Amino acid sequence: MKLHLNATAGVNAITGHGPGFVQINQNRVETPLIVMSDQLISPWQVIDPANPALADFAALLELKPELVVFGSGARFRFPDARIMAAFSQARIGFEAMDTPAACRTYNVLMSEGRSVVAALLV
Repeated sequence: MKLHLNATAGVNAITGHGPGFVQINQNRVETPLIVMSDQLISPWQVIDPANPALADFAALLELKPELVVFGSGARFRFPDARIMAAFSQARIGFEAMDTPAACRTYNVLMSEGRSVVAALLV
């Protein structure tokens, strides 16, 4: 078996998460956030974190990533169907999961060099 060292130097990696926080490159963030390999938006201005609306995701649609991984918090919650439809129409993948799973998924996809954005509620 051939092993490869995955280097994440110079990119935004999620280095930890727990109740009420996510760590980006060892820096603790306690507000909703958007993470890309080369950019961090914190806080992510979500009007109602318990019920995110399409307007909250407008900036992500403009970024045109390959995939958006949405972390809905400690528990999985389906986003409004209009959000998923907007990403589908823009031909951008959209996956919803709880925030811990979104953190792990983002790191794997980012380390593969994919154009991925994590939109995380903490």
